[in-house]
Amino acid sequence: MAGRGSFADGLLGPVVTAGDMVAGHVSLDISCVDRLYLNGYVPGLQTPGGVVYFLHDVRGHPIASPALFEQIGSVFRARMRAWAAENEIPVLRFTAGVRKADVVAPLLAAARERGDSKVVALGLAQEYAMVWSATKRETDPGKCPQFSYAKTQRRVSVYYVYVWDEQAGPGFIRSAPTSPIRSRCGSTVTSGPNGRPHTKASR
Repeated sequence: MAGRGSFADGLLGPVVTAGDMVAGHVSLDISCVDRLYLNGYVPGLQTPGGVVYFLHDVRGHPIASPALFEQIGSVFRARMRAWAAENEIPVLRFTAGVRKADVVAPLLAAARERGDSKVVALGLAQEYAMVWSATKRETDPGKCPQFSYAKTQRRVSVYYVYVWDEQAGPGFIRSAPTSPIRSRCGSTVTSGPNGRPHTKASR
């Protein structure tokens, strides 16, 4: 057994890591935070009971129907389009397989060169997100219908508001009007102080 172990060790040799492979080929290596995300959510909309309370008590509807979410989403989408048009904000429609950061990069670079802290673009995409789905309960037909809610993943419209800040650099806010479970904001590219990029140069 001892002989076999020695033969295997000699055959395989030492383990080579990625760091060993690039050693001597990198002239500049700076470590930094690649990107930072902050996820936001509404605690009251994380449970089925909270959804029913929101639609019935907060929104004031007698029936907590899932159709109400589509109405809320339609108003949100209309207001986003109107806001972008009123403020002359470019609207970008992202397609599958294209990096969003690459599409918006020229607009962020232009804002950086001008020193403008502003919203540079509104992005639209189709992505999977957690949403509330509902099934109708079997209740007395003579009474108001009731619905049971459960979380499920579906492809929905997602909005990205891209911003450039002179002090913090690039960032974005992501929101899905049909997914009231969670929103996100974060950085868009690797950046250093004042949004200046950190790089790794190779020979």
